[in-house]
Amino acid sequence: MFKKILIANRGEIAVRIIRACKEMGIQTVAIYSKADTEALHKQLATEAYCIGNAPSSESYLNIDQVISTALLSGCDAIHPGFGFLSENPAFARMVEKCGLTFIGPNPDVMEKMGNKAEAINSMRKAGVPTVPGSYKAVTKEEGRKIASEIGFPVLIKASMGGGGKGIKRVNRIDDFDYLYDEAREEAIKFFANDEIYIEKFIENPKHIEVQVMCDKFGNVVHLFERNCSMQRRNQKMLEEAPCQSISKDLKEKLYDSAIKACKFVGYDSVGTLEFLVDKNENYYFIEMNTRIQVEHSVTEAITNVDIVKNMIKIAYGLKLPYKQEDIKLLGCAMECRITAEDPANDFRPNPGKITFMHVPGGMGVRIDSSVYTGYSISPYYDSMILKLIVFGQSRLECIRKMRASLEELIIEGVTTTTELHYVILHHPTFILGNYDTSFVQEFLKEFDENVKRVR
Repeated sequence: MFKKILIANRGEIAVRIIRACKEMGIQTVAIYSKADTEALHKQLATEAYCIGNAPSSESYLNIDQVISTALLSGCDAIHPGFGFLSENPAFARMVEKCGLTFIGPNPDVMEKMGNKAEAINSMRKAGVPTVPGSYKAVTKEEGRKIASEIGFPVLIKASMGGGGKGIKRVNRIDDFDYLYDEAREEAIKFFANDEIYIEKFIENPKHIEVQVMCDKFGNVVHLFERNCSMQRRNQKMLEEAPCQSISKDLKEKLYDSAIKACKFVGYDSVGTLEFLVDKNENYYFIEMNTRIQVEHSVTEAITNVDIVKNMIKIAYGLKLPYKQEDIKLLGCAMECRITAEDPANDFRPNPGKITFMHVPGGMGVRIDSSVYTGYSISPYYDSMILKLIVFGQSRLECIRKMRASLEELIIEGVTTTTELHYVILHHPTFILGNYDTSFVQEFLKEFDENVKRVR
């Protein structure tokens, strides 16, 4: 097994990986920016090194610094976590060229599935349903023609996109050109790649993900599905597993498609396939995340499978210790992403010092976080404070446990989304479970009106 791993990340995912490594007897190296001198991942790792200034481009995205630190500290592998360099095939290739192991998929497969247009083409060849669109990167003129042929509304999307960036909805032909330019500018800014493709906009779908684990011997298993439809501006707010509002027959189709996709491209790590499901239960592949995901903890809760540890073992070259029949669905789980944002002020980020923090506990309650009382949330990075995960035997038990946990959660010094999540947990549409990606937008209209009345 690996002796020492550098974690090329920060925040709660860095802490999560360090904890897994400790349990496996693996030493860890943390990297941190000057803005993260008090970060928890720095304190928990075996060793820690400052690699640059606060901006990500000068620290966590500085490939030369990251790899040099790994080599000089005697590491034999690098775990990229999520975000930053996690889906950068050039980084993965350089890691391997320097004699280190990249804890993630083969760079060639990552590149193929990371490029959204190429991934969709691969899925079409594999026989996996995809959303009608250009199926490749297109110029503005080509895109306008295709959009007119498949019908509005359409989405203009960055080929190397992710995290809700580089996506524009176009409702009519007159808006196409300037929205194409805006999407392209975002693609260059966030992904250093200006390729754009066109996709039919599916009205009010459910966003369903299938978690997979694949080894280097062709073995593939799925870990059931997650409902990630609770989104605001393409950013997930709450996830749950399994999804109670789709049929068993559709679930089996999603599992089969996910496994078929992984085998077709030769995937060899932990990953997630994302699908849209319309009101008639037609489903469409939209993208694959070739990394660990923020919401992996929900799946861990319902299966009792440690996805992070397995990702490390797979990278080392070990076979999956599971066959599909070994993966059991043990119950239900939910996750709330608590962020330092002000819901009453258009979710404006609210960095600052946490003057007091108390987190809930008890059976079936898990907190994934890197913050603590006295910690200052930096304006340079995302505003995530913690993930609150609950597990129960039924969805109703999860709802009640999450409500109780949110009531107990105290974070002072910064404005958070805690109360917003609490209100959502009481909304009739959420309780019934049959919500889709349009729910949050409608809910926030009600929320804003109530805030105005209070003021």
